[in-house]
Amino acid sequence: MSNDNYRNYDNSKKQEIVENHYKLMRINQTVEFVNRMRDKYSFNNNKYRLKMSIRDAFKELEGYVDSSDPDTDLPNLIHMLQTAEGIRKDGHPDWMQLVGLLHDMGKIMYLWGISNDGQEGTATGQQWALGGDTWVVGCEIPNTVVFPQFNELNKDSNNIKYTSKYGIYDPHCGLDNLLLAYGHDEYMYHMLVANKTTIPKEGLAMIRYHSFYPWHSGKSYSHLTNEEDDYLLEWILKFNKYDLYTKNDNNIDDINMDKLWPYYHSLIIKYFPNSNVDELVW
Repeated sequence: MSNDNYRNYDNSKKQEIVENHYKLMRINQTVEFVNRMRDKYSFNNNKYRLKMSIRDAFKELEGYVDSSDPDTDLPNLIHMLQTAEGIRKDGHPDWMQLVGLLHDMGKIMYLWGISNDGQEGTATGQQWALGGDTWVVGCEIPNTVVFPQFNELNKDSNNIKYTSKYGIYDPHCGLDNLLLAYGHDEYMYHMLVANKTTIPKEGLAMIRYHSFYPWHSGKSYSHLTNEEDDYLLEWILKFNKYDLYTKNDNNIDDINMDKLWPYYHSLIIKYFPNSNVDELVW
């Protein structure tokens, strides 16, 4: 697949599924919903839902297909391995390779999710709070989002407090202080922090913001970001070309989990030195 054919939201073979995904996402991702999900999946006060290893989490994701992705029908597990191997092949730091492996693992939330919250784990189920491009809730939704025609359907659109340029935020308050549409990115970021990973801030930003396309690719929200965000943007863009352009339905025979696992397991041990890697909290 040529680079021009990625992120085809006009006439992909999954057009109906993808378009419906984003319609539901735009309708339902509100300030109230995001705060409720952040509370449900919080790790505060030693809260967690399950203890398991990353290998066990991979097993839970073996059949997961992302309904928001127009580019591939492959299980998300294959995509994560393709991303990690692409980064490794090009000689980037080992922590970035590990980020490639882990970046979509937050979709494990489907284990505790329900249909009404957009967290079903099937390719045809509702996944609008698991995957998909994110945006900032609590302020005006820019037209740089995919399917901007759905913006007016958002349940917060009738609340003037949430529809102005700045909404509930201060100018240049920074990404850390924004509420993004909830999904796997935010969950996985907090999971890694809760498990005291030593992946550097650049890698954590790749995981937390890789789906935030209106910002990192659409150049929206410059009135809310700060200098630290500008620095991290360079790293996120470096990562995202692997997230996008390593997708290949034809090279899955080269992606053998059993052969690759010893190497990536060594990285997990290295970057989770303060945790029992067989019993990470999720």
